[in-house]
Amino acid sequence: MARGRPRKYKSAKEMQDRIDQYFAECDEQGRPYTITGLALALGMDRQRLLNYSADDEFYDTIKKAKGKCECYAEERLFQGGNVAGVIFNLKNNYGWRDKTEQEINVNVSLADALRELYDG
Repeated sequence: MARGRPRKYKSAKEMQDRIDQYFAECDEQGRPYTITGLALALGMDRQRLLNYSADDEFYDTIKKAKGKCECYAEERLFQGGNVAGVIFNLKNNYGWRDKTEQEINVNVSLADALRELYDG
């Protein structure tokens, strides 16, 4: 029994053809590359596009298309204009952060911790 919505694209090649068409249309019309624009060109919403990337068959295709959109946004940072909007896009769609996060990994055995506590 099939579950969920049926796939719009039967293969990654079929999807890639439409993705290529989207980027070509953006270039011809002077429009920016966006994830939402890509999703609409594929006949779906942004979340459904992201859901396709969970499927191994479509993962590389979508990752490459998202990378092209991300590259476009990143390049806009160096061209001026609405930099705040570009930064917002990069943070919300591509996981960019303003801060450096440090992960501290403490690898102390319980016995060592207790010995340190009692030996003072």
